[in-house]
Amino acid sequence: MKFMKLGTKPDSFQSKGDSVRYVATELETEIIVIVGNVKFYLHKFPLLSKSGFLQKLIATSKNEEKEKNQINEIDISEIPGGSVAFEICVKFCYGIMVTLNAYNVVAARCAAEFLEMNETFEKSNLVYKIDVFLNSTIFRSWKDSIIVLQTTEDLLSNYLDELVKRCLDSIASTASIDTSKVKWSYSYNRKKKLEKVGKPEDQAVPKDWWVEDLCDLHIDLYKQAIEAIKNGGKTPNNVIGEALHAYARRRISGFSKGSMQTSDRSLTDTITELIPDEKGSLSSSFLTKLHRASMFLGCEETVKDRIKKRISEQLEEATVHDILMYDLDMVQSLVKEFMNRDPKTQLKVSVAKLIDGYLAEKSRDPNLPLQNFLSLAETLSSFPRQSHDGLYRAIDMFLKEHSSISKSEKKRICGLMDCRKLSPEACEHAVQNERLPMRVIVQVLFFEQIRANGSSTGYSTPELTTTTLNTEDEEWDHDKEF
Repeated sequence: MKFMKLGTKPDSFQSKGDSVRYVATELETEIIVIVGNVKFYLHKFPLLSKSGFLQKLIATSKNEEKEKNQINEIDISEIPGGSVAFEICVKFCYGIMVTLNAYNVVAARCAAEFLEMNETFEKSNLVYKIDVFLNSTIFRSWKDSIIVLQTTEDLLSNYLDELVKRCLDSIASTASIDTSKVKWSYSYNRKKKLEKVGKPEDQAVPKDWWVEDLCDLHIDLYKQAIEAIKNGGKTPNNVIGEALHAYARRRISGFSKGSMQTSDRSLTDTITELIPDEKGSLSSSFLTKLHRASMFLGCEETVKDRIKKRISEQLEEATVHDILMYDLDMVQSLVKEFMNRDPKTQLKVSVAKLIDGYLAEKSRDPNLPLQNFLSLAETLSSFPRQSHDGLYRAIDMFLKEHSSISKSEKKRICGLMDCRKLSPEACEHAVQNERLPMRVIVQVLFFEQIRANGSSTGYSTPELTTTTLNTEDEEWDHDKEF
């Protein structure tokens, strides 16, 4: 951490309890300055020579206190930074050595501005010296700029807006720099690891090197930082997305496990607001977790709808695990929104495979109504599938867990499947599956025979060309469900 020392005299400030501070000297106290619950017993000359505010304030009360034969006592509890920042300014006035760093420089700068410690009263006054330190050192340091921004959170000052803007400009500029020029330390402890062989200094700096460091910021400051970076136009949207994901994992309690607290609602709202418009800037896994958080926390419908729309826009990238926490009505709604985009054939193939896997998992619930299963499956009836193995797996699981359904219901659910598009492994399982209606087993045998004849003559139709099972990479086991 960078620092600057001002003054040369040893520290002669002493305390009486927690509420009294004074300078150890033979000179009598001339003025008492009250800041909150702390009283400072001080002398006029060091203060009046550097502070325009105190000079005017003391002048107005001088005659009145003189008539009462009392020591001047003034209350400036409204000073930014409180007693700690005021003491820094006082020590500067006395020439006592004081150390400024990223943690105290903002409060000291705001207090100095409040006290009017500028060039009008003395050349190279405290405001000037702090500004030099900020411009030449703090704003050139990545981590110091973040620390400084954090310290602005609880301060009130007319100067603060300008200081926050300078912090944000520094952070945005540094985050957008060419990664080959990144020579300073940064946090990077997430799942992505640098795998390049060689010395540490030879390893490439990842584009999202900065995202963890910003996670320390309060959500309001974080929002301003991300907006500043986005407005710079040099940072890819997927890196912005990774930053939002990292912040959600760090700041929203139970985000990955789904056990959020009501206090996390504002975080979820703000993160949603910051999502880039570009498709693919966030993973489907992150979007579904964010959507789950928005529902659990009772966010506004506009927030939930925006996330839901983003999920549907890239539904083909989702995994069964991503959408498994949704009920069938929600998944059907996602599929319908996906279809409204008029997606390309290959995307439909991916979504069909996704929903087949989802139905297979949901069918393990013995309370799942047949109509819900049929409604979702029929929504994808027009979607092309190279193989119906995944759909067969879902149907088989439903039949296993719902053995009491009628023959007509079995016929209807099996009607979703095209036996010609089952792989040899699926066919082998189906012909021995007692849960299937006999008519379906006969159809499987019939088409399997046609396939066998076509194979022996070197002829096969496109309808009979299938792919082997690739769902979950499992071997077929006739003792288990398909």
